[in-house]
Amino acid sequence: MKKPRPTRPKAIKERAAQTAAVITPSSPVAAEATKKPGWNPFKLLTETRAEIRKISWTSRRETWITSVMVFIMVGVCSTFFFFLDRLLSVGTASILNLATAGQ
Repeated sequence: MKKPRPTRPKAIKERAAQTAAVITPSSPVAAEATKKPGWNPFKLLTETRAEIRKISWTSRRETWITSVMVFIMVGVCSTFFFFLDRLLSVGTASILNLATAGQ
């Protein structure tokens, strides 16, 4: 069983110093880390197909319900902002009328 890694700041700094001492530019670990893997289109296609199979697509019913909910929310929000805009424009017009009536 693996022992848990300490998370104290001092322990983290010590572990970083040990890792830095092990990986030198001439070490095999550093050479492996700097090696760039080649591009393989067949591997890309295989991995893409595997990822696409993990996707859980929504059913036609779920898509329909979600679309209807979006249209309802658009209607509610547009109505709210329409009345808010009317209220603010009437308020601004009345303030401007008060300012011009005093002259």
